Amino acid sequence: MNLAPWIARRYFFSRKKRSFISWLSILSMLGVGVGTMALVVVLSVFNGMEELNREIFKTFEADLTVSPKLGKRFAAPAALLDKVQAVAGVQAITRVAQDNALARYADGQTVVRLKGVDDNYLNQTALDSALLEGRLLLRQDGVNYAIVADGVRADLSISPADILTPLDILYPQNGKTLNALNPDIFNEQRLTVAGIFFIESRYDNYVLAPLAVARNLFDYKPDEVTTLEIQLKPGANENQVKRALQTVVGEQLLVQNRDDLNLDLYRAIRVEKLFVAVTLALIILVASINIFFSLSMLVIEKKSDIQIMYALGATNNLIRNIFLTEGAIIALSGAFAGLILGIGLCLAQQTYGFVSMGMTSSIVDAYPVRLELNDILLTGALVILLTVLTSWFPAQRAAAQGTGT
Repeated sequence: MNLAPWIARRYFFSRKKRSFISWLSILSMLGVGVGTMALVVVLSVFNGMEELNREIFKTFEADLTVSPKLGKRFAAPAALLDKVQAVAGVQAITRVAQDNALARYADGQTVVRLKGVDDNYLNQTALDSALLEGRLLLRQDGVNYAIVADGVRADLSISPADILTPLDILYPQNGKTLNALNPDIFNEQRLTVAGIFFIESRYDNYVLAPLAVARNLFDYKPDEVTTLEIQLKPGANENQVKRALQTVVGEQLLVQNRDDLNLDLYRAIRVEKLFVAVTLALIILVASINIFFSLSMLVIEKKSDIQIMYALGATNNLIRNIFLTEGAIIALSGAFAGLILGIGLCLAQQTYGFVSMGMTSSIVDAYPVRLELNDILLTGALVILLTVLTSWFPAQRAAAQGTGT
């Protein structure tokens, strides 16, 4: 028989009356359980928010983007496009020319982000899921169309049903002094609004237009672009394709994936996740300190039992292990219950969405959550570490009673 766990279980479960020490042990167990549950839930919410942002970016951004390290534009001749297309894993290439411009519609005007794209752009994105009104159309029967974000529609009171009112896009001509009172210094393109889309507020100032329109507006040469957007084949290894593309395009251009383009946002989410995790870890630490006091008082209460066990031949290691096991029972019982409850709450939220975002304009109805094994293991390791630290000193004190120190 393993004597230390047996005696520890007797101390924890077989008390004839509930003393203050017993209630303190239960309080410690509940504190560890609540802290563990909260840590699992909060970490899963941050994981869900990170995954939600990735899904949002996937709607509008390509798998990989090639852009110049210096400047806003670069030459993308047919030879370069052929080399990029020949890289294993590349499915399609979309040439893009984008910059800020002035948009006018009826009596309103606002600054927009004009994004001129190839005809294949609408086939390479999931923009249809973000369409609010109208249709996805950039060119038909020689007419150039625009797809505008909901923020632009709100600023200019645009209606896709009104085909008689054009959307005018103006951009300053190169080499001319900007003067808002002189209309001759602006290049101008006239578009018909075909549809309205909404993804997220960061994209609310975008206007999608044919690539030729944007090139004429920005005075780009026939082979100049702002970026090349690369769509990968299903199952392609993104990191491998990224490295291969970087070798092909050379050092003057930079290949980035969606995470690279939104690095600041992901960094902010992870920093917030870290600080919240540290805060909740401190709550678990407070509960673990209760274990320290509980075991310390238990050592005093069981002083006579300890002396009897020493008289019967118990060793210092046996006495120490009894109280270490007692602390482990208190902490791990709470941690196990907290893990089960936390995982259960996250699974229920994923399935039924009990906790809503509380906003009618939110992208999703309920708070997104995503369980990750690493977070669960990290939480369990944290509880074990704190249990050892807070149980060691009372256990060492109990072991020292047999030597008279």
